[in-house]
Amino acid sequence: MEERLETGIDVLDRKLGGGLPPGCVVAYDASPASQSELLLYELTAARGTLYLSTERSDGAITTAIESSPSSVGNPTVRRITGEEPLEEARQFVDALPDGANLIVDTMNVLERTDTDDYVSFLNGLKDRMLETSSIAVLHCLKEPSQPANRTRTHHAADAVFDLRTTVAGTELENHLTIPKLRHGNQPTETIKLELTEEVAIDTSRDIA
Repeated sequence: MEERLETGIDVLDRKLGGGLPPGCVVAYDASPASQSELLLYELTAARGTLYLSTERSDGAITTAIESSPSSVGNPTVRRITGEEPLEEARQFVDALPDGANLIVDTMNVLERTDTDDYVSFLNGLKDRMLETSSIAVLHCLKEPSQPANRTRTHHAADAVFDLRTTVAGTELENHLTIPKLRHGNQPTETIKLELTEEVAIDTSRDIA
C-alpha cells in the first residue's frame, strides 16, 4: 500500500485510506461564508506547517488558531503582501522543510496573476512537495465570478475537496465531497461534517 501521511482529521483519514500520499497537492473549495478555515486549523496538528495568508493578517490567523478549541499545532504564519505575490509565495515554498504541511489561504489572489506565470508556479509547487515529501492544501474561495486561473488550480491538484454549506429547514449543514483524487480509491459518498468547535462527522440526522 502506498505510504500515507495522516491529515490529523480522523474522518478524512478514514475516507482517504489513512491520509494523503507525500507530495500531494489539494485544492480545497469553500464558500467565504462557511467555517472552512476550521479544517485548515486542524491540519496544523499533524506536522510542522507553513501557513501562507494572502488576505488576512498573520496576527489574525495566529489568534484564530490559538483560540481554536480543537486540536491544532503551532504553525509558522506568513503574510504575502508584495506587488509580486507569486514570487513571494515561491520564495516561501522553496524554503519549505521536509515532511511539512503547506497551507495557502487563500489562492484567489494568486489565481488572478498571469496564466503562464501561475502555471509555472503550480508546477514548481508540485515539484517542491515531491522533493520534501510534504502536503499542500490550497484554500480556494468560491466567488460569483471565479478567478481566471481556478481551472488551472483544479487541473494541477492531485485532489479536490469541495465543501458545500446549505440551510436545511432550521439547520446549517456542511457536506464535503472529493470529486478528484489521483492516488488511491476516490470516496464516492458525501461526508456530512459538523464545523463548530472541531471537524467531526455530523450524525444529527442519522437513523439507527
